[in-house]
Amino acid sequence: MYPESFQKLITQFNSLPGIGPKMAERLVLFLFKQNKEKINDFIDALHNLHDIKLCDTCFNISQNNLCTICSNTSRDTSKLCIVEESLNIMPIERSRAFDGLYHVLGGTIKKRSSEKITTNQLLKRIGGGNFKEIIIATNFTTEGDMTAMYLKQELVPYNITISRIVRGLATGSDIEYADDMTIRSSITNRGDFS
Repeated sequence: MYPESFQKLITQFNSLPGIGPKMAERLVLFLFKQNKEKINDFIDALHNLHDIKLCDTCFNISQNNLCTICSNTSRDTSKLCIVEESLNIMPIERSRAFDGLYHVLGGTIKKRSSEKITTNQLLKRIGGGNFKEIIIATNFTTEGDMTAMYLKQELVPYNITISRIVRGLATGSDIEYADDMTIRSSITNRGDFS
């Protein structure tokens, strides 16, 4: 039905999470109707993804060795918020309820396996830092809750206040989809994690 190159682009979009075949087709049709300059900007932005890496300290997305948050000297270095993925940071930042540092796990504990997430780097960071409070901000899903419990067990020996964002977020929801007020309330009213 479509030319091969057009269909190939639809297939690429369809391979992205949350993009079904119809949405992929709409996206390619939208791009097809754009002028050459807009298409070239899009291509350049995709190409520049090669220059993006993970922050050496917190594993957030960065263009340099340190992300913009880790390199910001006005952040409160006594507080550390642990999140599952980099995309969980932006809603918390937009809420303006947290001014500390972050640590991105890169996923959750699945079937009690922590090999693929950055828990070893987290524990090393906490051991070498001056943190007074650790806020666990994993999603309220089965895996997020299991990860939070695992982290709590690992963090107890450090004798640091451990808190968890409150369930202003619905069970099964992801932080990235919550509105700013819900995130603000969840961070501000965090409680001891027991």
